[in-house]
Amino acid sequence: MMTRLQVQQFQEFCFNQLKEVGIVLTSDEKDKIEVADFGLNQFETTGLGLFVYVNTPRVCAKELVMLPNQTCPEHRHPKIDEFNPGKEETFRCRSGKVYLYVPGKRTNFPCALPPEDRKQYYSVWHQIELNPGDQYTIMPNTLHWFQAGPEGAVVTEFSTTSLDQFDIFTDPDIARFTTIID
Repeated sequence: MMTRLQVQQFQEFCFNQLKEVGIVLTSDEKDKIEVADFGLNQFETTGLGLFVYVNTPRVCAKELVMLPNQTCPEHRHPKIDEFNPGKEETFRCRSGKVYLYVPGKRTNFPCALPPEDRKQYYSVWHQIELNPGDQYTIMPNTLHWFQAGPEGAVVTEFSTTSLDQFDIFTDPDIARFTTIID
């Protein structure tokens, strides 16, 4: 749960972070930046801001803005039906650093750690480090989570259609959409 004022403040932060890396949004678009707290009321540790350019039945493009050390929790994009095998997504780091975790050989000394009170819901530990200009593609139905580095991060996401309401999170307490109170 977040107040309308908290959402507006983070929308302003995202707007400025994007502008700083050369991604210009209009003032109308600023108001369309989604602020996701995943229903945990721990936005500074688990959350992100996202702006959707386009989301059609074939393609989606978004900007993700994260605070320092902020985490997007472990989840996957499952097969929806015979026409939609789940979202395939490519993350391209624009600024900061992002630690992405996917299935594979466990990284012995990961650079990111999940929030202490939620760590039991994180199961994939193969680390992919994304610096500005680096990108990585995640295939449908692949468990993954990511965390911004100590300076925060801006990441562009290119994907097939995004149907966030079908995302499956490992943590049963996650609510994909933020409740806003006045």
